[in-house]
Amino acid sequence: MTVNNKKTLLLVDDEPTNLRVLKQLLEDDYRLIYAKNGEVAIKLALEHNPDLILMDVMMPEMTGIEACRHLKLDKRTRYIPVIFVTALKDEVDETAGFEAGGVDYITKPISPAIVKARVKTHLSLVQAEELRRTRLQVIQRLGRASEYKDNETGTHIIRMSYYSKIIALAYGYSDDDADDLFHAAPMHDIGKIGISDHIMLKPGKLTDSEFEEIKKHPLIGAEILGDCDSSLLLLAKSVSLYHHEKWDGTGYPHGIQGEQIPIEGRIIALADVFDALTSKRPYKEAWSVDTTMDYIREQSGKHFDPTLVTILEQELDKMLEIKAKWPEDDE
Repeated sequence: MTVNNKKTLLLVDDEPTNLRVLKQLLEDDYRLIYAKNGEVAIKLALEHNPDLILMDVMMPEMTGIEACRHLKLDKRTRYIPVIFVTALKDEVDETAGFEAGGVDYITKPISPAIVKARVKTHLSLVQAEELRRTRLQVIQRLGRASEYKDNETGTHIIRMSYYSKIIALAYGYSDDDADDLFHAAPMHDIGKIGISDHIMLKPGKLTDSEFEEIKKHPLIGAEILGDCDSSLLLLAKSVSLYHHEKWDGTGYPHGIQGEQIPIEGRIIALADVFDALTSKRPYKEAWSVDTTMDYIREQSGKHFDPTLVTILEQELDKMLEIKAKWPEDDE
């Protein structure tokens, strides 16, 4: 919580002298609250939601490490960074502190320059992490916006995002890169916002001219996402632009083929079709998994990257676990 543009720090130490030293050092730049034991620290953290906690390790009744564990178990306080403060003579297992959720250690007697630098650094990291979470939430909500222009459901977005992550990991993506694709996947159809309602919500078969309008949505999506310095939004833009391209070059909007299609577009294409075929829609019943897999195998080298089709077959059990976990609303 910020008051008068100052970040709030919770200082926790059972020795009043140590609290006075930290007070003199930090009071000009931060709003300070104090606790003399772990239980009070937990109570104050819930009441004040501080931006950072400086926590003494060796305290009676509840150690700083134990208090940190409690804070990390509560969703209201789990994101507050905890810096442990410990005397050089204390027997401290630093690994246990980090495993409990602490982000750093400062040794006593404290160095004013080190304390100020560590506090500033970790507050900056908190701000960056909050920005990342906010950005992800914006992307997810924009992805949901396209559902209002389509017959797709919210669970479709969830399933195909997980399917994409499963395929990406098996393809060789790192955990972080697979997570990025997971978060970008909901944006694949964002361009449908720019298509007329009478086309998007038409119950019957589209005319040729109406289908040509539908085919513009990847380009519209890319325009909505635009050019920016966010790697995640750039990935979402690529997903939007290329998820209707086909391996044999018969897709749209560019008609490119094979490895000319960015890998994220190829992965989303397969995940999207797998979910669409195995799900019920107002205009069709759900296909069985066997029928769907027969179709996907037949489209290997035509619609889909053959390598990814092989991966889908290998990871099918994981895909079906996701399908069972996130069923359609009417199932």
